[in-house]
Amino acid sequence: IHRIVPAPATQKRLFKTSALNETFAQRPNEKRLKNHRKRLPKIPKEYLPEAGTMMSFAPFLNNIPATLRMGRSLFRLRPSFSISATPLTVVSVPHPDSHQRTSSFSTSKTKRQRPIFVAATKQHVGKTTTSLALMSGLQKRFPKVGFIKPVGQQHVDVFSKTLGTYIQVDKDICLLKEQFHLDHIDYRHMSPVIIPRGYTKKYIDGKISFDDQVKEIDSAFSEVDKASDVVLIEGTGHCAVGSIVNVNNAKVANLLGASMLLIANGGLGSAFDELELNRVLCQHYDVPIAGVVINKVLPDKYEQTKHYMAKALNDQWGVPLLGCVPDRPFLGCPALADLERLFKSELVCGFDHRYRHYNVKDMNLITTSLTRFLENIRTKHPRTLYICHVTRDDIILGFMAEYQRNRREEERPFEAALLVCGRKGKYQMAEEVKDMFEGLDGAPVLVVEYSTHEAMKLIHDYTPKLNIDDKNRVRKAVEHYEPYIDFEELLRRTSE
Repeated sequence: IHRIVPAPATQKRLFKTSALNETFAQRPNEKRLKNHRKRLPKIPKEYLPEAGTMMSFAPFLNNIPATLRMGRSLFRLRPSFSISATPLTVVSVPHPDSHQRTSSFSTSKTKRQRPIFVAATKQHVGKTTTSLALMSGLQKRFPKVGFIKPVGQQHVDVFSKTLGTYIQVDKDICLLKEQFHLDHIDYRHMSPVIIPRGYTKKYIDGKISFDDQVKEIDSAFSEVDKASDVVLIEGTGHCAVGSIVNVNNAKVANLLGASMLLIANGGLGSAFDELELNRVLCQHYDVPIAGVVINKVLPDKYEQTKHYMAKALNDQWGVPLLGCVPDRPFLGCPALADLERLFKSELVCGFDHRYRHYNVKDMNLITTSLTRFLENIRTKHPRTLYICHVTRDDIILGFMAEYQRNRREEERPFEAALLVCGRKGKYQMAEEVKDMFEGLDGAPVLVVEYSTHEAMKLIHDYTPKLNIDDKNRVRKAVEHYEPYIDFEELLRRTSE
């Protein structure tokens, strides 16, 4: 609840309220307050309430068009702030029954957690993996942790309990909600804006308005924020993604009053350069940077990267390195289910092993005789992905025979898989060979309509994504990332 009272335009001290607000009474940062006043847009009188009245701040904000307020954070007042937008001063007065977000590390003073916005410097740097680790750590420190991805791209259909129907949400929403049992929030509020194919053209043509997007994001976040002690927000790609439709990550972070956590890949020079581009955009939208997490650091350069990156960030930005995570190759190894999605095909046998992972380095293109192939499959790494052409009936039959022999003699676990390649319309597998796959549940075989060269290139260039069905990889990702993140410093820098 917020009290609106007359105050001099030059007032720079806090308005000291009743004992309810004594905890928050302190002198604000003069420079920040001065800059904050400069940024306040002029609001027409018809949108201002009468002086001395009591009202909720949310209706007051919602009455102002988005084109005037230009971002919720301009009006998201910290409890200790008194801001003169006109001859009126808005002062935050917490209600005795109001819910205050407090972290487990706070002691004598009550602290409110700002939302934490996670953005990356580019694709495939581990943003979603970091979000999983952050969610796991935050749930150990807060009773209810909210999650929202304001702007999404790749979507899935899920059932909304509050709407009683299926809706489209970003695929990462499904992963986080199901993995961490976020039952206190509904799907409808976790993915307010989806950008499918054709969305950008509709926006430019004026069929989708900026105000409508902001309203959806603002409304959804308010519901998640109201039901949670702290909110984790995941962006889409780097900070500028979404600029074409005027809802890039930095702008949305400003709208929601969030602090930014930037994620980058391991390295020094190139990593810092990419971070700088994103920092400038955050500065443009007045989004505070809570810190940086560096992922996929080479183990032999871990200490060097951690030391110099932390020093560079502190010296040049005054921002801490909140995490430095060594690379773990397993997390980047595709499962057979990933290859099914990549090639838009399905296993012809071995369905029980769809979530068995294979290292790309152990991929083996068969160009030798059947004798040499059988020798390799018996002596080399057991979990190897073999690739052959569809015309190599001898290799296909040999693979099936070796599985049967291995199961009969029980020499060692049979974990090999076979990828059979052949261009569509030119080559196809004989029906007699297909019939022989029945009963080979332990020998995964995937038939794809690509040449061997095309298939290998696609696999090499492919970056598998975490999904809720691959529970083993999700669990190992959280276990690996979480210990390397400094949660106490993150919460300290995002508390008010």
